[in-house]
Amino acid sequence: MKNKKLTYTLEEAKKRLERYCIYQDRCHKEIEQKLYEMRMIPEACEVIILHLLEHDFLNEERFSKSFTRGKFRIKSWGKQRIIRELKKRDISKYNIDLALKEISDDDYFEKLNEIAIKRLDGITESNSYKKNQKLVNFLLYKGFESYLVYEKVKEISKH
Repeated sequence: MKNKKLTYTLEEAKKRLERYCIYQDRCHKEIEQKLYEMRMIPEACEVIILHLLEHDFLNEERFSKSFTRGKFRIKSWGKQRIIRELKKRDISKYNIDLALKEISDDDYFEKLNEIAIKRLDGITESNSYKKNQKLVNFLLYKGFESYLVYEKVKEISKH
């Protein structure tokens, strides 16, 4: 088991969190959680967060954009799920709206079509109503808007 250090100097904590932010874009909430785990006092937390912001290690706009691109491209999440996850991380509505612009409408509809067809092929249900319902539930879980999901299911179940 890795030996966790109990106390950190301000400089050690700054360096550690710089590395944490360089590895992957982080949001304020993740940094605050890390500082809490490191048992840093509130005054030190403020100094460290300010340092990270000033030196562009911590950038909420950049985080929300890269989070959105990654979850859409790699995990095939729809906009509703992405919005929900960003809100969980206390990202502002302004940054959420900016981040969603990273997904073009064409890519979005293409991704919905791609995962709907792939999922439909994987459902072994023989009852067509139940099969469609499973597909609807899957696409809603992925975070696609209900009106798009029902349209898509209606479209591909005709074939």
